[in-house]
Amino acid sequence: MALAIASSTAFSSLPTREPHQRFFPGKFSTCLPVGRGTGSSAINATKGVSSVCEPLPPDRPLWFPGSSPPEWLDGSLPGDFGFDPLGLGSDPESLKWFAQAELMHGRWAMLAVAGILIPEFLERLGYIDNFSWYDAGTREYFADQTTLFVVQLVLMGWVEGRRWADMINPGSVDIEPKVPHKKNPKPDVGYPGGLWFDPMMWGRGSPEPVMVLRTKEIKNGRLAMLAFVGFWFQAIYTGEDPIENLLAHIADPGHCNIFSAFTSH
Repeated sequence: MALAIASSTAFSSLPTREPHQRFFPGKFSTCLPVGRGTGSSAINATKGVSSVCEPLPPDRPLWFPGSSPPEWLDGSLPGDFGFDPLGLGSDPESLKWFAQAELMHGRWAMLAVAGILIPEFLERLGYIDNFSWYDAGTREYFADQTTLFVVQLVLMGWVEGRRWADMINPGSVDIEPKVPHKKNPKPDVGYPGGLWFDPMMWGRGSPEPVMVLRTKEIKNGRLAMLAFVGFWFQAIYTGEDPIENLLAHIADPGHCNIFSAFTSH
């Protein structure tokens, strides 16, 4: 999470590098500069992390200036600023799963934060009555809670099962339309892309911008995870929604802050 302090603009001047070999065994593909030096845009699938993003240079910004990143964080993962004080990613297989877990949690957190703030704004504009994200699970909907739970369990189980299969065997659950005489690019694990998830093909540009976009995504995801924890804390200790708490803090920052929440309860 401390990685978010580094601005993503720092990556706009990344130098050209030789193909970098990663230590992950098996079914991932190398971070190769696409179309550089050879005039070709083909992607060679060998070992590594990504086929479309440029690894960060050794002198990349780190979470603590002047520190040395651990050897297993070599800049080939988006959002890698050398932060692993407990050495949790020292095992290559564990690092692979941790990277995917952070990516998924960050995406869910971004959806959750948007799902909390947007209805709050709509309530203030008069489009929604008596909205409370904290009590949303107790509301009456078009079906009873048991039915909704079972349907969600089945649908989420199917989606997560396919994602698990793609992690075990990358490309095995490809849903891209097959066009004659055109070979679809093999997506990176966690980045399906294509017509359904990347219709503008932003994730298939040159390697450096792709790394910038993925770094921005992971940084926003980390920020969203922190924001959701803050929303949960506020709902318990103040009983008010995030926007109400923000307005109260702006009106009286000296008294309406995180410290006042502890002293008033």
